[in-house]
Amino acid sequence: MTDKPLEAGRSAVGRPTKYSPDMIPALYAEAQVGKSMMACAVAMGVCEDTLYEWAKVHPDFSEAIKKAKALALLWWEEQGRVNLEEGEKKFNHVLWYMNMKNRHGWADKQEIKAEVTFDLSDRLRRGIDRVESRTGS
Repeated sequence: MTDKPLEAGRSAVGRPTKYSPDMIPALYAEAQVGKSMMACAVAMGVCEDTLYEWAKVHPDFSEAIKKAKALALLWWEEQGRVNLEEGEKKFNHVLWYMNMKNRHGWADKQEIKAEVTFDLSDRLRRGIDRVESRTGS
């Protein structure tokens, strides 16, 4: 076995990565028309898991994924705003809303859970003492 240095973009094991910094503008181009991360990945010739693997290794790509998700959300919000304002007859408001709920975390309601703890022992003791003093127990 030889100790040759690895070529740029190659790992010690497995097939060479397809990642290059040029992937970031390609990701933005796909996301800015509302595509999901899966659809962006397919258009870029990789699977969605690969995008997230690249994000683990390349901090700039991790930031690019966050921005791409924001670009896709912006596109969908704009579609809803424009079509709701202009009353486009072909626009399916229900499907648009379901998409926003499923892909972007929108919700019909927000559940708020709160846990409150307080001590009733003193109050309960005083109440018992009052009852006992009235009954003579």
